[in-house]
Amino acid sequence: MLDTTICLERFAWHASRHADLRIQSLALASEPAYVSVRNRFSTTLAETVTCSPEGNFITSWGYRLGDTGDVESAAARLAYLLAALPA
Repeated sequence: MLDTTICLERFAWHASRHADLRIQSLALASEPAYVSVRNRFSTTLAETVTCSPEGNFITSWGYRLGDTGDVESAAARLAYLLAALPA
Protein backbone atom coordinates (compact mmCIF):
# COMPACT_ATOMS: atom_id res chain seq x y z
CA MET A 1 0.00 0.00 0.00
CA LEU A 2 1.23 3.48 -0.90
CA ASP A 3 2.25 5.76 1.98
CA THR A 4 0.86 9.08 0.77
CA THR A 5 2.43 11.03 3.64
CA ILE A 6 5.94 10.02 2.59
CA CYS A 7 5.05 10.89 -1.01
CA LEU A 8 3.84 14.34 0.03
CA GLU A 9 6.99 14.92 2.10
CA ARG A 10 9.08 14.10 -0.97
CA PHE A 11 6.90 16.35 -3.12
CA ALA A 12 7.32 19.22 -0.65
CA TRP A 13 11.09 18.75 -0.63
CA HIS A 14 11.30 18.84 -4.45
CA ALA A 15 8.95 21.83 -4.64
CA SER A 16 11.02 23.74 -2.08
CA ARG A 17 14.09 23.38 -4.30
CA HIS A 18 12.51 25.84 -6.76
CA ALA A 19 13.79 29.31 -5.97
CA ASP A 20 10.42 31.05 -6.20
CA LEU A 21 8.33 28.48 -4.33
CA ARG A 22 7.63 28.33 -0.61
CA ILE A 23 5.93 25.57 1.33
CA GLN A 24 3.07 27.26 3.12
CA SER A 25 1.96 24.20 5.07
CA LEU A 26 2.46 20.47 5.15
CA ALA A 27 -0.56 18.85 6.80
CA LEU A 28 0.17 15.16 7.01
CA ALA A 29 -2.25 14.41 9.86
CA SER A 30 -5.29 15.90 8.11
CA GLU A 31 -7.69 13.92 5.97
CA PRO A 32 -6.70 14.07 3.22
CA ALA A 33 -3.07 14.94 3.82
CA TYR A 34 -1.86 17.85 1.71
CA VAL A 35 0.92 20.30 1.02
CA SER A 36 0.25 23.97 0.27
CA VAL A 37 2.76 25.66 -2.01
CA ARG A 38 2.89 29.29 -3.12
CA ASN A 39 4.97 31.57 -5.26
CA ARG A 40 6.96 33.67 -2.79
CA PHE A 41 6.30 36.84 -4.81
CA SER A 42 2.51 36.46 -4.88
CA THR A 43 -0.21 35.68 -2.37
CA THR A 44 -2.59 34.59 -5.14
CA LEU A 45 -0.27 32.15 -6.94
CA ALA A 46 -0.74 29.22 -4.58
CA GLU A 47 -1.92 25.63 -4.79
CA THR A 48 -2.82 22.76 -2.49
CA VAL A 49 -1.63 19.32 -3.58
CA THR A 50 -2.80 15.92 -2.35
CA CYS A 51 -1.63 12.44 -3.22
CA SER A 52 -4.24 9.90 -4.32
CA PRO A 53 -4.10 6.28 -3.15
CA GLU A 54 -3.18 5.38 -6.75
CA GLY A 55 -0.03 7.52 -6.46
CA ASN A 56 -1.02 10.67 -8.36
CA PHE A 57 -0.31 14.21 -7.19
CA ILE A 58 -3.52 16.20 -7.64
CA THR A 59 -4.12 19.96 -7.32
CA SER A 60 -7.13 21.37 -5.50
CA TRP A 61 -8.85 21.95 -8.84
CA GLY A 62 -8.30 18.37 -10.01
CA TYR A 63 -5.25 18.77 -12.26
CA ARG A 64 -2.93 15.74 -12.22
CA LEU A 65 0.65 16.94 -11.80
CA GLY A 66 2.29 13.53 -12.12
CA ASP A 67 2.82 10.39 -10.13
CA THR A 68 4.98 9.16 -7.29
CA GLY A 69 7.33 7.46 -9.75
CA ASP A 70 8.70 10.87 -10.78
CA VAL A 71 8.15 13.30 -7.91
CA GLU A 72 10.70 15.77 -9.25
CA SER A 73 8.79 16.21 -12.52
CA ALA A 74 5.49 16.59 -10.68
CA ALA A 75 6.98 19.36 -8.53
CA ALA A 76 8.47 20.99 -11.64
CA ARG A 77 5.04 20.98 -13.28
CA LEU A 78 3.59 22.77 -10.24
CA ALA A 79 6.46 25.29 -10.37
CA TYR A 80 5.61 25.98 -14.00
CA LEU A 81 1.93 26.48 -13.14
CA LEU A 82 2.87 28.87 -10.33
CA ALA A 83 5.25 30.82 -12.60
CA ALA A 84 8.35 29.85 -10.61
CA LEU A 85 11.94 29.57 -11.78
CA PRO A 86 13.36 26.07 -12.35
CA ALA A 87 15.20 24.29 -9.56
